[in-house]
Amino acid sequence: MIDVREHHKVETGKIPEAIHTPLGEILTRFNGLDKQKEYMMICRSGNRSSLASEWFIDKGFKVRNGGMMKWNSDINQKGNMEG
Repeated sequence: MIDVREHHKVETGKIPEAIHTPLGEILTRFNGLDKQKEYMMICRSGNRSSLASEWFIDKGFKVRNGGMMKWNSDINQKGNMEG
């Protein structure tokens, strides 16, 4: 999972397994990713992650899109951030 929200949005909490890479930095940080794996782009509602998904699909990656509003598991709160 790649969380594409801005830094100040992630401070409110994030999915523990997600890697945080803001949308504005996503295209410069994808070089080390494996095109054989499937990635899940996430943001709060799915709008930003939809754009990131389109960019990654254009680069030949397998991508799904999602929003945190539908996430039903734990979210790390501020002060307990990972990634």
